[in-house]
Amino acid sequence: MSTAEGTIRNRIEELNQIKETAHEGDPAATERQHAKGKLTAHERIRLLLDKGSFNEVEPLRRHRAQGFGLEDRKPYGDGVVTGWGTVHGRTVFVYAHDFRIFGGALGEAHAQKIHKIMDLAEAAGAPLVSLNDGAGARIQEGVTALAGYGGIFRRNTRVSGVIPQISVMLGPCAGGAAYSPALTDFVFMVRETSQMFITGPDVVKAVTGEEISQNGLGGADVHAATSGVAHFAYDDEESCLEDVRHLLSLLPANNRELSPVERSGDPADRLNDSLLDLVPAEAGRVYDIRKVVEEIVDDGDYFEVHPAWAPNIVCALSRLDGHVVGIVANQPAATAGALDIEASEKAARFVQFCDAFNIPLITLVDVPGFLPGVDQEHNGIIRRGAKLLYAYCNATVPRVSLVLRKAYGGAYIVMDSLSIGADLALAWPTNEIAVMGAEGAANVVFRREINAADDPEAVRAQRIAEYKDELMHPYYAAERGLIDDVIDPRETRSVLIRSLDMLRAKHADLPSRKHGNPPQ
Repeated sequence: MSTAEGTIRNRIEELNQIKETAHEGDPAATERQHAKGKLTAHERIRLLLDKGSFNEVEPLRRHRAQGFGLEDRKPYGDGVVTGWGTVHGRTVFVYAHDFRIFGGALGEAHAQKIHKIMDLAEAAGAPLVSLNDGAGARIQEGVTALAGYGGIFRRNTRVSGVIPQISVMLGPCAGGAAYSPALTDFVFMVRETSQMFITGPDVVKAVTGEEISQNGLGGADVHAATSGVAHFAYDDEESCLEDVRHLLSLLPANNRELSPVERSGDPADRLNDSLLDLVPAEAGRVYDIRKVVEEIVDDGDYFEVHPAWAPNIVCALSRLDGHVVGIVANQPAATAGALDIEASEKAARFVQFCDAFNIPLITLVDVPGFLPGVDQEHNGIIRRGAKLLYAYCNATVPRVSLVLRKAYGGAYIVMDSLSIGADLALAWPTNEIAVMGAEGAANVVFRREINAADDPEAVRAQRIAEYKDELMHPYYAAERGLIDDVIDPRETRSVLIRSLDMLRAKHADLPSRKHGNPPQ
């Protein structure tokens, strides 16, 4: 063996030892991480990506900071693992905070690694997943660490609507660090071990006197059901990351591509006989719209977004004849399906996401109107409800709406009516499309006559029946071109599939502009 060859072999052995040290980390720190019920960065990446597909970038990076003892602690990787791999065979970029090193806190080198992987994801046109488990900015590095966050925020914004961005919260995320997940498309959280807040419980107590735990302030269930910051909450990391994989299987790699098509054995012309029993004809009776979605989509499989927040509207990704669709549906089982502030904002963000990534929209309408109330008005239902209107009006993807039962007032317009740009507007023969319900309309239009009558209730009942017969019969809107067709509910699946097939090559140009100014 030559000297040069021996040297190379020695160097390879040395390299392997260094990489093994960087990968394994401090065994005591790993044990502490596991004791908290948390996995390490590399363990999480292995769960997320296809087996053996991970390619790490800059595993040997070390910080160059001086002072406060940092010069004596220069671990490889600097507290973040970055790279790319595949999920179901498709390229995905990932970065994962390593809490074992500086508590996953962000310093200059740490930030630069994240910046690089974000730039690579943009250049390659592939989704970016962040596995968050960090203590915020590295205080010892001062404002340099804060600037690192600025670079992340700028990149989050630049690739918004260009590549899918998913944030998975697997530990603490406090202060300015919480704004990066807020800028991404979807936020996943794990109960008990992950929290998000701008100011922690100690600061809250010092400023307001309120005492609250970390989970009570910013835990997974709080953000999934109360604040709406998190889209999904899970009991463990394994099930969380499995659903991240499932979500990625439904999304395109970028805004220039379509979602992957996965054909199933579910016939496109399958009749939906059970819909005749699932949805009561009476407008005031309650039912679960999720059962309708299950009946229509391929194999009854759908992935609901924000299931615990604003339950009066359902947003979900699913497939029709193998093609991914976004579904927005009023939920009569919660506040009668009325639109309120939270439902409007939830649906608006979902519509915008689908439009950005070429996912056709199906809107199932059964809405009595906007939720009345002083609280709703004072908290801005006008401007915040307008977000959903703006999102639909701005969307250029194929759009099909279907009125199942009632569709009253401004809420009918907002729920992707033909007048705001739906490509096709359909209805079941149980539809009631009007300015308001017959009872309310009669009380307004015939108020004086009813009050002056010898038998007000009899006159009211007569006028309600007349209003229904003249202005709310199932074919009134169709006769005026506001509904394209009234369909047999049993044919809903096949009609929707044929409609989307026709619209597959839809192209629509927006006016030349820098960007719109949506309501806030």
